[in-house]
Amino acid sequence: MLDNHIDSPDYGQIKIADEVVGIIAGLAATEVPGVAGMSGGLAGGIAEILGRKNLSKGVKVEVGEREAAVDLFIIVEYGAKIPDVSWQIQESVKKAIETMTGLKVVEVNIHIQGVNIDKDNKEEEFPHRVK
Repeated sequence: MLDNHIDSPDYGQIKIADEVVGIIAGLAATEVPGVAGMSGGLAGGIAEILGRKNLSKGVKVEVGEREAAVDLFIIVEYGAKIPDVSWQIQESVKKAIETMTGLKVVEVNIHIQGVNIDKDNKEEEFPHRVK
């Protein structure tokens, strides 16, 4: 098991890069129902949805020797219950990181950056838009 080898002088050290933990967190978060994607930040007041190749950009992590703290920047689907989705993200991310790395996750902070309104809803709400 990973914890047995971290401090063992017989085997050397294991250092997990922040970006690796960020990718694990991003993948775990995007698998939660109600999550439209990760946000790369606000561009002109509108949240930008990142593709799967850029998941770690929607995640900020601090990794110590045995612990990790995570901030996730999320875009939710319209109609999703944000508190429920947030709790599921926290549980999923914590479990994925702890299982894959052996690090103890001390906090998972969720930052809702936007709401994704699917194409059908946009056309109903804004029928006058030129396609």
